Amino acid sequence: MAPPHATATAPTPTSPGTDPDGPGPATDAGLLLLRLALGLTMAAHGAQKLFGWFDGGGLEGTEQFFASVGYPSAGLMALIAGLTETLGGLALALGLLTPLAGAAVLGTMLNALAVKWGDGFFAQTGGVEYELLLVCAAAGLTLTGPGRYAADRALPVLPAHRLGHGLAAVLLAAATAGVVLLLRD
Repeated sequence: MAPPHATATAPTPTSPGTDPDGPGPATDAGLLLLRLALGLTMAAHGAQKLFGWFDGGGLEGTEQFFASVGYPSAGLMALIAGLTETLGGLALALGLLTPLAGAAVLGTMLNALAVKWGDGFFAQTGGVEYELLLVCAAAGLTLTGPGRYAADRALPVLPAHRLGHGLAAVLLAAATAGVVLLLRD
């Protein structure tokens, strides 16, 4: 028990990663979980498009769908979407080139969101609930970076993630998605 005349002392600074109110191992673990869930989900969707895995339509079925919703060069667009989802998803799961991987997923999902827009919100009625959640998760990861448990941290040529990198990647995704959407019939 402290003597009655003891005075309060200022809190001592904590080392990085130990502040309960700031980023640390818990934040890094949460970012890892989010990267794995989003990245592997997107990679699986890409594999559906490219290879027909997981009951997907493969390139032929994806091409038919893209043509039905007004994309020109539907076969090329199907290939690009499949590659973007597969490679972007895997890179995001690994935390590799995270701002660009996040931008790839974000741009693809912005297109998906635009295609389904107007069908309501909830997924069971054909709405945008699922696509909007993936857009927000991709944008969030693109802005925050991968956390410490990521391949980006092992590559000495990559600078530490900064908000500016994330913002630039989000703008790249939005601009690219916008151009692709303008090409739609």
